[in-house]
Amino acid sequence: MPASGTLRNDWSREEVRALFDLPFADLMFHAQRIHRENFDPREVQISTLLSIKTGGCPEDCAYCPQSAKFDAGVKAEKLMALDAVLEEARAAKAGGASRFCMGAAWREPKARDMEKVCAMIEGVKAMGLETCVTLGMLTEPQTAQLKSAGLDYYNHNLDTSPEFYGEIITTRTYQERLDTLENVRNAGINVCCGGIVGMGEGREDRVGMIVAFATLPAHPESVPINLLVRVAGTPLEHQAALDPFEFIRTIAVARITMPASVVRLSAGREDMSEETQALCFLAGANSIFCGPKLLTTPNPGRDRDMALLEKLGMTPMA
Repeated sequence: MPASGTLRNDWSREEVRALFDLPFADLMFHAQRIHRENFDPREVQISTLLSIKTGGCPEDCAYCPQSAKFDAGVKAEKLMALDAVLEEARAAKAGGASRFCMGAAWREPKARDMEKVCAMIEGVKAMGLETCVTLGMLTEPQTAQLKSAGLDYYNHNLDTSPEFYGEIITTRTYQERLDTLENVRNAGINVCCGGIVGMGEGREDRVGMIVAFATLPAHPESVPINLLVRVAGTPLEHQAALDPFEFIRTIAVARITMPASVVRLSAGREDMSEETQALCFLAGANSIFCGPKLLTTPNPGRDRDMALLEKLGMTPMA
């Protein structure tokens, strides 16, 4: 079994492939051991994700109903008003969330948008919530502006392996994504960077995706692992479902290769059994998004999540 448990940025494909290939029980034991070395295994961070600007995105990400290139029934809307966003944040905090994430369907934000988003960050942070935004590609001045507003995390996913990326997106290059991550890191903002599995990629692409995260100059502090939500009207609406054990393996390998990162069990939970989610927690996931929607796709309600955590003897992270 490959040695791990310490922070490394030199993971090879061979090492990561060997982790994926471990017998399931060995992989789970390995991941749980490392998880316990770095986190309280009974705690899960509760996050809420709000779409502050929905639809009309010029990108062609094959999984996304917010693309203007697909007819997925999502209408383009204007940026939400500040008061409305803060009302949602207050409700999220009252519901047990300690982290509030705001997403906008842009290729990149404009100057007038940045001022409004910074006001949202400042207002949400004043409530004592951890803040995260995802706005598309950023320049160095924009990341400095977000840092000044007090932003805690910036989300910018790599989505998949470099090799499979062109099958999913053609309007933005992998390098452009890496450039934004570098700008975020240089500004002193925590990086939230993950991917989506179940888009038709093979295991070797899941290996490549994890290698891409784990060999960044610094590991993302936050790593969301999403299961594809198949939305009618998108190119991936008829994609075959991924074997749940392969998804759990991806969570476990993310935990092993990035021991100190928060691994977020993100999109796709609506289609997961309680047993699958429980195994994801055992594999090292320690954050979920709570609330009826993740941007535009369904998500389990808070009551269901709290009932599951109670069954498992787990509690929300303060």
